[in-house]
Amino acid sequence: MSNWLENPIQWIAEWLRSVLIGWGILPSVVDVILMFLGAAILATVALLWVLFLIWFERKLIGRIQDRFGPNRVGPWGIFQSIADMIKIFTKEYITPQGADKVIYNLAPIVAVASVLLIWAILPFTMSIMGVNLNVGVVYVIAVGGFGVLAILMAGYASNNKYAFLGASRSVAQLISYEVPMVVSLLIPVLLAGSMGLNDIVKAQSVPYLVAAPIAALVFFVTSMAETGRAPFDLVEAESELVAGYNTEYSGLKFGMFFVGEFLHSFTAALLFAVLFLGGWRGPFVDQVPLLGLVYLFIKTFVMYYLIILVRGSLPRFRIDQMMDLNWKVLTPLSILSFLVTAIVAKVLEGQFLFQVVGLLVVNLLLLFLFMEWGERRTKRRRRPMVSEPRPLATPVASDETSAAQS
Repeated sequence: MSNWLENPIQWIAEWLRSVLIGWGILPSVVDVILMFLGAAILATVALLWVLFLIWFERKLIGRIQDRFGPNRVGPWGIFQSIADMIKIFTKEYITPQGADKVIYNLAPIVAVASVLLIWAILPFTMSIMGVNLNVGVVYVIAVGGFGVLAILMAGYASNNKYAFLGASRSVAQLISYEVPMVVSLLIPVLLAGSMGLNDIVKAQSVPYLVAAPIAALVFFVTSMAETGRAPFDLVEAESELVAGYNTEYSGLKFGMFFVGEFLHSFTAALLFAVLFLGGWRGPFVDQVPLLGLVYLFIKTFVMYYLIILVRGSLPRFRIDQMMDLNWKVLTPLSILSFLVTAIVAKVLEGQFLFQVVGLLVVNLLLLFLFMEWGERRTKRRRRPMVSEPRPLATPVASDETSAAQS
């Protein structure tokens, strides 16, 4: 039996295993039961966590915009999300005529599942995680693609031009922003020498935010774009496309898209904490492993606060501005950062302190030079004048008008 304080999840699993085997159930069947039970508990906790996230985000954005936010249902409005959940359960399901019903009904499920699957490999503490995959980073990238697929499925199957246009925008936005995201994810893999998320956390005696600030910045921006929220919410664009890809959805199906969106934002902050802030690492973690869960969630909430702050402060980008930011700024910056990091890490291999300082200095220098180049390029590029300004039109008095006035 493992120690309760070291790994309570494993302790409970071993206790349940011994009880079920004592009832005469085959060990192979017990393993399957425990796997399904663990997946169900993790999914339930994650989905219930969304209730708090909705309240927290509405309350925080209200304060940012000089409002109170939810403040009627329960103390500080904490039960507002529960009231909304009950209301959305009672709403009518409407399927548009001509919709592809199988794909139409499957899209909301895929949208939520694409986020929940990432939680299966997240290292919450040194020993508490679903699966310790040695290709965890590749798994995160692959599973994240299901979110794009869900949006395309919803827009295509709805038999609505607004929904299809909103889904088509996701091809330009979400897939484009995956390019610099994948390149930025290669840098923690390069520094840690492993694709396993827990191995990357263990390698961060100094957080990679210090050693690779450009990769952290690119990952932060692209992860916000992948969630499809302001200022990158062109996939939805209520003012232009009614509601985007989910125009024809109602009731719980409509709500599941928003559950996936809120959970995706928090998961992006959780991944940032794991990849660039040291995850569960912190003081006295070796003595009390459960402290790692506290450290992880503190770091996650700091990043989640920044994501909400950006959402509540910045206006929506135009689609040309968004594509310029991706292809002309983030993609070349991430590629240059990867090349520079690989060279410096190899040259200073085995000299830990010099390697960290060297990577920090080189990253800051590269960021400064890139910003200077961008500023000069912007100043040189002026819009050409189409024509000379036309003179103001002034009315000319006719002879009859002049005679009448005289």
